[in-house]
Amino acid sequence: MADSILELRSLRKTYGALVVTDTVSLGVRPGELHAIIGPNGAGKTTLIHQISGLAESDSGSILFDGEDITRLPMHRRVTRGLARSFQITSILPGFSTLENVALAVQARAGSSFRFFGRAAAEAGLNGPAMDALSLVGLQARAAVPAGLLSHGEKRQLELAIALATEPKVLLLDEPLAGTGHDESLRVVETLRRLKSHTTIVLIEHDMDAVFALADRVSVLVYGRLIATDTPDRIRGNPEVRAAYLGEEAA
Repeated sequence: MADSILELRSLRKTYGALVVTDTVSLGVRPGELHAIIGPNGAGKTTLIHQISGLAESDSGSILFDGEDITRLPMHRRVTRGLARSFQITSILPGFSTLENVALAVQARAGSSFRFFGRAAAEAGLNGPAMDALSLVGLQARAAVPAGLLSHGEKRQLELAIALATEPKVLLLDEPLAGTGHDESLRVVETLRRLKSHTTIVLIEHDMDAVFALADRVSVLVYGRLIATDTPDRIRGNPEVRAAYLGEEAA
């Protein structure tokens, strides 16, 4: 996997007798959108936790941009360019949309969080924050308190916050969760734009979105990786169809 920017080598995570990820090995290539799919309980979110540093692996290793980051804490992975969004939206509702992103710019620069200083008032943070909002289509909502955004807009804001850390790889855990049809279309279009800016690892249950966006797809079933291939080949893979896609692949 010499051409991989992110490489997982035999990652394993257990909770007591429960094996959640079982010797998972895969490589993510620079510039691709790599989707990880599987049924509920397959271990997808735990795998993202392991990659991001939120959960410590029991065994195996993670190489990122040529460096072994297996034992690095989450914040040090972020400073190296590995960012993530969460399945449940996490924003500061009392701060404006712009301020939420400006604080992420400030953190990326190594400054402390000066919540009462209103980070977005600083010109050096304002510009990069607006750039990130523009990438996700929220520039017109910059002054709106984040708590007043729609659910779909909050998901887009979370993407902007992650982008403000200038990631080399962006980990996304179900960015379409809880969105309505129109909001889902906007988030998908946002992800389509982001593909040209950063490498993306995507966990998502919306198969239409996965097959429309992904360059490659990895399939997890009961913690084990059963296939990695292009979307078309994943659709036609008999083992994947039997284990997960079923009629969805028809």
